[in-house]
Amino acid sequence: MLPHTSATPNDSRTLTPRADGDAARRMARSAAATEGAMLRTGEVRAWLDERARANVFQVDRVPFDALDGWSFQGGTGNLVHRSGKFFTVEGLSVTTVDDDRRRQWQQPIIKQPEVGILGLLVKEFDGVPHFLMQAKMEPGNPNLLQLSPTVQATRSNYTGVHRGAAVKYIEYFTRAGRGRVLADVLQSEHGSWFHRKSNRNMIVEAVGEVPLLDDFCWLTLGQINQLLHQDNVVNMDSRTVLSCVPLAGGTEARLSDTALLSWFCGERSRHTVTAERVSLNGITRWKRGPDAIEHDEGRYFRVVAVAVRAGNREVTGWTQPLFEPVGRGVAAFLWRTIGGVPHVLAHARVEGGFLDTVELGPTVQYTPENYRHLPAEDRPPYLDAVLNADPSRIRYEAVHSEEGGRFLNAESRYLVIEADESQAPLDPPPGYQWVTPGQLTSLVRHGHYLNVQARTLLACLHAMGEQG
Repeated sequence: MLPHTSATPNDSRTLTPRADGDAARRMARSAAATEGAMLRTGEVRAWLDERARANVFQVDRVPFDALDGWSFQGGTGNLVHRSGKFFTVEGLSVTTVDDDRRRQWQQPIIKQPEVGILGLLVKEFDGVPHFLMQAKMEPGNPNLLQLSPTVQATRSNYTGVHRGAAVKYIEYFTRAGRGRVLADVLQSEHGSWFHRKSNRNMIVEAVGEVPLLDDFCWLTLGQINQLLHQDNVVNMDSRTVLSCVPLAGGTEARLSDTALLSWFCGERSRHTVTAERVSLNGITRWKRGPDAIEHDEGRYFRVVAVAVRAGNREVTGWTQPLFEPVGRGVAAFLWRTIGGVPHVLAHARVEGGFLDTVELGPTVQYTPENYRHLPAEDRPPYLDAVLNADPSRIRYEAVHSEEGGRFLNAESRYLVIEADESQAPLDPPPGYQWVTPGQLTSLVRHGHYLNVQARTLLACLHAMGEQG
């Protein structure tokens, strides 16, 4: 369903975030607080190091035949867990058509039909809202331990399928009356690696006292925003929930709300996407060895296996498959001031695993290694402009890891780059549109409008102070 708008067809008003006014004012107060009541910002890295020393963490690559509870299914070759839960690695056959262009490919994909919870708990200290962050180990993170949401759990986790310890603080997100809901929306996961996967992104303000457990700390939004400028500190699940923080905004924009939503509907309508789940054995151009499933040209990603030990997780030891990209990705918004108002150039992206054809992504979202062999005219739009950007034009830059629970060493260089008319004209090519951060903030309150990389960059724009 499209976001609500009361504009008439000729209305030039912009998308105005419909945040609760009191919540937006208090979140602004939290964003302005660069030091917290519990832990100083400069102490967070030392606290993470201390939590790492307090627990046992180890991740080792193993061959597929060393996986415990996982096996390649007879006939299909799909990689499945004996419980029938968690997730499966299957094949996906994709055909996309837009205007006169047709593309086809096949690939491995993660099928995880259950909806997990990514939840941030909020509580006021000294009149300033603080967020309860967790030092959580994820096997795919390059530095293992990062700041995660209060709760980051699949349904299998919090319903006890793994037979491990209970998920801490889960009751604030599953039981009525434990808190005031500030945000609650289903958002997509990586459409290139998940098939129609959604998670429930929640922000809940606690009622009453909240016990502070080991591996958790209270931070203001301002502190988290500062940490977003550092590499591999705030994990992906935190970033997607932070993009949903209710903030005020709504300055003038190049496109009205009606025009932007109409353009987006047009983009969804002009693309035809057929994505069919097929057997992993049946996909072409992918080969399975004892240690990896990989593309025959060594591009894109590979499926590998790991054995994990983690002393502070609900289950302290396990094995699992992970997807490992062939190189570091780049996700960037080109940024311009239009009529005195900041805008970013969004791309209506097609990804095989999306629930509904396209979602808005960054201007550029690629792994450059996959395109180095192509001549300049065949490389993705704006990729070279981003890779060759003058450092003086980079307004934001940090390396952030992707979902460490399913992806191994998956990092992207996230950027916001100031552009001019020669690099990014006001009349962009089909599939691209100029939008304000405020318009993105409005859209993110509705599911499946912004992809996960765009939501990370929206959180980064908020960290830069760009909310209009």
